[in-house]
Amino acid sequence: MTNPTPLEQLVKTAVSPRQVSIGLPASLSPDERRFPLTPEAAAMLVERGFNVKMESGAAQSIHFPDEAYTRQGVAIVDRAEAFRCDIVVYLPTVSDIDARRLKRGALLLGFAHVESRTPSAVRILLQRAVTAIAIDKICDSSGNYPFADILREIDGRAAVAIASSLLADAVHGKGILLGGVAGVVPCELTLIGADLAALAAARSAIGLGATVRLFDNDIYRLRELAASIGPGVIASALHPRVLRSALRTADIVIGCSLRRPIEISSEEVGDMKRGVITFDLNNSKTSMFPSMPTVDLAQASPCDNAPDSSQRVCYINAGSAVPRTAAMALSNTLLTMFDDIIACSTALDAIKINPGLRGAAYTFLGKPVSADVASLLGMRAVDINLLLQCS
Repeated sequence: MTNPTPLEQLVKTAVSPRQVSIGLPASLSPDERRFPLTPEAAAMLVERGFNVKMESGAAQSIHFPDEAYTRQGVAIVDRAEAFRCDIVVYLPTVSDIDARRLKRGALLLGFAHVESRTPSAVRILLQRAVTAIAIDKICDSSGNYPFADILREIDGRAAVAIASSLLADAVHGKGILLGGVAGVVPCELTLIGADLAALAAARSAIGLGATVRLFDNDIYRLRELAASIGPGVIASALHPRVLRSALRTADIVIGCSLRRPIEISSEEVGDMKRGVITFDLNNSKTSMFPSMPTVDLAQASPCDNAPDSSQRVCYINAGSAVPRTAAMALSNTLLTMFDDIIACSTALDAIKINPGLRGAAYTFLGKPVSADVASLLGMRAVDINLLLQCS
């Protein structure tokens, strides 16, 4: 019998790469009820090797308890620790206090919210060399805006769903269906602006049997959208008399994005029906219906729209009324983006390789790289491509 020969034991000498952490703080803004990740999406990020940390109670707005995330491997932490992660996904505008919580060199992902940014918070981001990216400004290689486009689609669908519910309410509405009943004249929907939100709204309303009228001041855009929808829509250029006639008979009016924005005057609003349901889904800084008081669906419930009510209000933030749907849509798009980051060694490399991420950045390496942010600070914007060559 031969004696056993001792063998060397193999020892792992390679250093494991540091696990990248993703922070999910709770939104403190009353204007933003949407949340970026569902538990299923968070689980997929954990499987990809990310260390996901969520502030306690952050997903309450989409009716998911903390336990739904902990079961998927997510750590529940306090607000300070959620903001100390390598990558922070926070959809509202970051406050001064939260900006100071960000670790130096962190990657901040959120919506643009240009109108609500404060100079002091942006200066803190610059001091901490935070790379801040407006995800709704990210453009892919085909010229599409994945985050903005899906949110516009949700806005259009949500507006018609909410309007249908309000009209069908026998107490606070007219107690009517949009259409689809033999022998009963269908409701009319007037859409101003031929964008993705209008496309989604038109398809939803046509499916419910409504008559849809679509207006735009760009004939090529109008033709493209009308061809996509099919013969169920009545498309017209923005002739004042034709539009005013459509506003008089409309049961629902939805203002969408126009390349040349317009305003509906108080006289035109006065011609609209009592109990009309109006939405402003316009991306412009100015309201399409400036004479109408607004109701933010992220903060308030719909008003009484009974036929005997003389008030006319304009609803905004339609997508925030369905935050869980928005969370599922955002999760799908964020997972694709994180796959691109995983393919690179660092987030900085991902920005170098991906022109869509570069174009959506507004602070980078302590410099303002967006004209809007630079103007807010009274500074001159720096070309991010120059900074990338030096980094």
